[in-house]
Amino acid sequence: MAPRKLAAGNWKMNGNLAALDQIDELRAACPAPACDVLICPPAVLLHPMAARAGDMIAVGGQDCHANAAGAHTGDIAAAQLKDAGATYVILGHSERRADHGETDAQVAAKAAAAHAVGLIAIICVGETEAERDAGSTLDVIGTQLAGSIPAGADAANTVIAYEPVWAIGTGRTPTLDQIAEVHDFMRDRLTGHMAGAGDCSLLYGGSVKPGNAAEIFAIANVDGALVGGASLKAADFAGIVTALDAAN
Repeated sequence: MAPRKLAAGNWKMNGNLAALDQIDELRAACPAPACDVLICPPAVLLHPMAARAGDMIAVGGQDCHANAAGAHTGDIAAAQLKDAGATYVILGHSERRADHGETDAQVAAKAAAAHAVGLIAIICVGETEAERDAGSTLDVIGTQLAGSIPAGADAANTVIAYEPVWAIGTGRTPTLDQIAEVHDFMRDRLTGHMAGAGDCSLLYGGSVKPGNAAEIFAIANVDGALVGGASLKAADFAGIVTALDAAN
């Protein structure tokens, strides 16, 4: 078994019902992709997107609560995401860690909740620019992996996404060697934290575009991408899906 190839789009706090036309365009542009294709829209669009996506495109949430239910105004339980049509959920994204103060332990608890209802957890890790400049990137990634992956995680229910914080939405990307260093490190480090680590999909995220996707996907241990802005337009995301297909 080899890691699944996955092109995952994170719409973040963007889009409306009219934007679901992009799903139709993406299906037309990539009618039979060899890789898995996923879109994670805002929660209010999850159910209508799932109804429109068909079998070709999976849909997912952008976060979930660690508890199954309760008095948590504004939060969403993993089971509610699944009920709306989700099969994945993004957890521990740097924007959640920074804007909401999420800790590794909280991310691990959310991932455990996702696993409990059958969702695949995409656990995000990544260093800030200051941490990169200080030469502590691998220490930061190692700590996040150790603290954010719950017991029971395996290659079937967990995906890891490396997103250097300083490359998200900035137009900057690490060098190919820097990406390779982190992905090789993650593959090795996961051996101590996850069953079937060699088969776990490792995604790169951070200013991935059609123009740089092919060279990123040619790197060993890069099994796909977690894409932000370029996933909002079908033409751009289709270019990334096509590049990942070609890398298979």
